[in-house]
Amino acid sequence: MKKTIFTGSGVAIVTPMNDDFSVNYDALGKLIDFNIDNGTDAVIICGTTGESSTMTDQEHLDVMEYAIKRVNKRVPVICGTGSNDTGYAIKLSIEAEKMGADGLLLVTPYYNKTSQAGLIAHYTAIADAVNTPIILYNVPSRTGVNITPETLFQLSKHENIVAVKEASGNISQVAKIAALCGDNLDIYSGNDDQIIPLMSLGGKGVISVLANTMPFETHEICQLCLENKYPEAREKANALLEYANALFCDVSPIPVKESLNIMGFEAGPCRLPLVKMSEANIEKLTNAMKKVGLIK
Repeated sequence: MKKTIFTGSGVAIVTPMNDDFSVNYDALGKLIDFNIDNGTDAVIICGTTGESSTMTDQEHLDVMEYAIKRVNKRVPVICGTGSNDTGYAIKLSIEAEKMGADGLLLVTPYYNKTSQAGLIAHYTAIADAVNTPIILYNVPSRTGVNITPETLFQLSKHENIVAVKEASGNISQVAKIAALCGDNLDIYSGNDDQIIPLMSLGGKGVISVLANTMPFETHEICQLCLENKYPEAREKANALLEYANALFCDVSPIPVKESLNIMGFEAGPCRLPLVKMSEANIEKLTNAMKKVGLIK
């Protein structure tokens, strides 16, 4: 059996920005501390929610290093080092490993895409280049590529490939992954509204957008699932469902940054091409925030 990087709720943390779109490290530090102080089980830095796609190469390295130092081994830090350029993904992964990352999150190649054989070659090349455990990130809605259960089974044979973040939304696919891969591949939900069904199939937790603003509650839902207390977990998850869905009423991470700004965390704006939410969506978001007690 491979070592599990974390169980429970890992926050897919945003990258706060100043008004000039530079990284706001003070706000990032406060958000990291808020999450850890309120039960978050891992910090995932420079992922989709962290706007890694609009970071410069140096910013990507600086933000990863800052997060690793700020967390200071309180919980695992997983660095997003994926790319559609295998060579670049290897370079980023090696740098994150040197910094002391506890895990790497590697999205499937996007735009140029690839075949299933190409996915195996891509991920194997990266896994061969590092010793840090790897979480594969399957999000077909963003990349246009789905990692099939059969491909995951082949990749799970590599000692450094330990988990998958499943954001396909296809629970039948998750069931097949669990059946094929067993203990060779941990599964994390990539969708906040599917924590319970995925964990009921043996998943270890979630890599969560919701946890940015509700870390304790997200951790609690996962912990109840880990304890096989599914009725209690379902009750708590259902109470948060409207807000969890509101966090995706516009392109993520626009709504979660708006939510954090409303709460006073100074998350700032998103970088272009992402723009501010419409007034109608802000109203939807604030109404949902009131219902879960985030604002009055």
